[in-house]
Amino acid sequence: MSTAHRPAAGTGADRRRRRIGLAARYATLILMLVVMLGPIVWQFLTSIRGRTENVYDGVLPSQPTLDNYVLVADSFPLLQYVGNTLVVAALAITSNMLFAAMGGYALSRAGWKGRKSVFTVLVATLMFPFESVMISMFLTVREMGLVDTLVGVWLPGAVSVLNIMIMRSAFLAVPREVEESAVLDGAGEWTRFTRLFLPAAKGALAVVCITSFMGAWDDFLWPLLVLTDSEHYTLQLGLKTLAGASTTNDQRIIAAGAMAALLPMMLLFFALQRFFFKGVGEGAVKT
Repeated sequence: MSTAHRPAAGTGADRRRRRIGLAARYATLILMLVVMLGPIVWQFLTSIRGRTENVYDGVLPSQPTLDNYVLVADSFPLLQYVGNTLVVAALAITSNMLFAAMGGYALSRAGWKGRKSVFTVLVATLMFPFESVMISMFLTVREMGLVDTLVGVWLPGAVSVLNIMIMRSAFLAVPREVEESAVLDGAGEWTRFTRLFLPAAKGALAVVCITSFMGAWDDFLWPLLVLTDSEHYTLQLGLKTLAGASTTNDQRIIAAGAMAALLPMMLLFFALQRFFFKGVGEGAVKT
């Protein structure tokens, strides 16, 4: 009888351990969620506080209002800055998805000399911070006559080495047998690239799209160096002028402007999250 009861006791202990482990994981996730979303939630609550409220008086606003967002639009040309940023972001997304896919495909294909050397050089460039090359980049853009233009803002971010590495990893995940079958069926290089490899890398393309948009949307230092005319300002430079203006140096208005800048990134992420979470190494080839 004693031996018959031992498995039940062990099973109950195992269940308690699993429950404790599960509770610890959920507690950790909740803590991470609070740490990551806490500042965003606080910023949103600050942006809807009434004009007569103290910014640091409690957590929830007692007089919630959207007037601060209206004041943001009235304080500086918000739509113009958003339009300029969208132009740069659209160019960055298009060029990164095109050139990163082409570069990643080339690096994933064996059979040409210098492939490993090119890959090593590209990886080595990731060790250099942007600040170490921005002067030479500015001189190059100036020689091209692109200072104070949106093209000059976009050009240094036309393609990212990290995006090339992401696309290379995605293309390497495509089974060799599937590619060989396409070759036997008479598919050429371009056909295999567009009909086989690109559909297999939807998750990686979504990652490239999101990272390219975030890089262009959040960039502040490079537009600060290149742009001089306020008509060409991107949104981040516009928010800097908003925060520095003596007439609008109000935490409520600054928070509302920051939330307005955050909204497009959130919309893009939620729209592409189904592809994003597939991962950069997942293949979508069906046999």
